[in-house]
Amino acid sequence: MFRWPISVYYEDTDASGVVYHSNYLNFFERARTEWLKAMGVKQAALLADDIAFVVKRAELNFCRAARFEQNFIVETIVTNLKKASLMFEQKLIDEQGVIYCEANVLVACISLSRMRPRAIPNNIVQEFKGGS
Repeated sequence: MFRWPISVYYEDTDASGVVYHSNYLNFFERARTEWLKAMGVKQAALLADDIAFVVKRAELNFCRAARFEQNFIVETIVTNLKKASLMFEQKLIDEQGVIYCEANVLVACISLSRMRPRAIPNNIVQEFKGGS
C-alpha cells in the first residue's frame, strides 16, 4: 500500500467550498504518480522510451463531501496486475480513517507512438509485486 497526503485548495472546490467531483480524479492521479516516483521511476524517462500509462477506466464512489482546507490521505493498492495493465483501488480518507471517496482505476501501459498496449516494464512489475 502507498499513502500520499493531499490538502484541499480553493482551486479544488466549487462555489460552496466542496471539492468538485472531477478533482477527486486529480487527487488519485497525484498519488499514483508519487508512488512511481517513490519507486524511482521517472515518467520523463518512460516517455523517452515510448512508454506511457493511461487511464482506461475509472469508477468512483463519492461517500462524503470533502471541503476546502481539509487534509486527507490517499491510500493506493494494486488489486490486479496483468501484462499490460494494473487495477488500482484508491481511497481518500481523513485522519480518522473516514472514507470520502473510493475509486477503482484501470491503467494501461501503452507504446506512446503506436497508442497500442505494451508490456509493463519488468522493473515496475517487480516493484508493484513488493520489490525485486
